[in-house]
Amino acid sequence: MKDIETTVTRRMLLAAAAVAPLAMPALALRAGPALARRVAPGVIANPLVRNRADAQVFRHTDGWYYMTGSVPEYDRLVLRRSRTLAGLATAEERVLWRHLASGPMSGFIWAPELHLVDGRWIMYFAAGPSGGGEDVFRIRTYAVACDGKDPMTGRWSVLGQFQAPWDSFNLDSTSFVHHGTRYFCWAQREPGIETNSNLYLAPLATPLTLAAPPARLSVPTLDWEIRGFKVNEAPAFLERNGKVFITYSASATDSRYCLGMVTANAQADLMKAESWTKSPVPVFATSPEHHIYGPGHNSFTVDEHGRDMLVYHARDYDKIVGDPLFDPNRHTRIQPFTYRADGTPDFGQPRANGPLT
Repeated sequence: MKDIETTVTRRMLLAAAAVAPLAMPALALRAGPALARRVAPGVIANPLVRNRADAQVFRHTDGWYYMTGSVPEYDRLVLRRSRTLAGLATAEERVLWRHLASGPMSGFIWAPELHLVDGRWIMYFAAGPSGGGEDVFRIRTYAVACDGKDPMTGRWSVLGQFQAPWDSFNLDSTSFVHHGTRYFCWAQREPGIETNSNLYLAPLATPLTLAAPPARLSVPTLDWEIRGFKVNEAPAFLERNGKVFITYSASATDSRYCLGMVTANAQADLMKAESWTKSPVPVFATSPEHHIYGPGHNSFTVDEHGRDMLVYHARDYDKIVGDPLFDPNRHTRIQPFTYRADGTPDFGQPRANGPLT
């Protein structure tokens, strides 16, 4: 059997096209009648931001909401901010960094995440080379850093490559602080495990190096995690009700894409795999009733009243021509969620396009 990293990794479909990055006929941006509705100022409406996948939205202690995500061209890192969630829809977007002309960060880039690490703004992202004799399947995680306190006005430059435990396909990194320790959580193909990507967790020593060997949190084995591809990716951290939750995305990036979740007690040792329990079913999935397909790659934030909000991307149609990764109409969406009696989040189902009520 050929190395799985060069045969079945779903992101390779994207990287293989990097030899001709301008030939993207699938960039047919769909507006649709639901997206053309006029919304009163200050009202959150879905999609919140069109044509932004892998969306991260968070409310910083400075009072600003920040948002980044993958652009359909996969060629740049972007950032916008607003004093309100609704304002993100029309907020000016700044390009922080563009892919390089050659080398390991010259191909498609995606899944950026913004974090303030030890007082310094850092954006993690995944990237690969553009071809031209290079190994276009070498997908790795990198970071850029800002030289100032304001990420919208500071100058961004390459900080370096994440020193993963294996020199293999990895992406979709997030970071969080729990009980005073900063952790790094990411998706990677581990040699010897026949999957596209699994989830790993470890404390950070520096923004790009780990302080301890990683814990393997989840391997895609359930039927809803292996539809199309064997994928666990895009982790997002949430702590509530004496528990910690890490949601993740599973399966192919079409309508089969969905969210899973692992849960641990907030007082448990997060570095022990046995501390975590995986949900046996998806916690958020396609809603044909509401015409929302393939919800995934989520993040968490709170609204102006402190209400927990789920941020995710999805399409509003099912049928896709060609590779789903080249369909640009994964839009950023947002909706509130509640909790069950046992303290676990209840995300419900994706809400239909239009104003949140």
